[in-house]
Amino acid sequence: VQLVESGGGLVEPGGSLRLSCAASGIIFSDFVMGWYRQAPGKQRELVAIITSDGTTTYDVSVKGRFTISRDNAKNTVYLFMNSLNPEDTAVYYCAAGVSFKYWGQGTQVTVSS
Repeated sequence: VQLVESGGGLVEPGGSLRLSCAASGIIFSDFVMGWYRQAPGKQRELVAIITSDGTTTYDVSVKGRFTISRDNAKNTVYLFMNSLNPEDTAVYYCAAGVSFKYWGQGTQVTVSS
């Protein structure tokens, strides 16, 4: 199983980014997918989840600003991030499975002017 994130980078406050996570080695359409993040000195926290039927759940800190979606034809899950602020700075991880058994290597998102 391999999860490969991409799309991170440096963005100014108020800006947007789109993260992607390409999955292989799993029947992607059957899997719940999630995005987590870990800021320096903090614990990893859940950002958003999307189930196999497309139901989404968001942490209160990102609701209304972030959107998780999936493209089963491309085995890819996305995280669209808008109105970014410095508190969103973290390494963002993609995870797969009911217990999030599988993890990607992470992609750095830095929000700074």
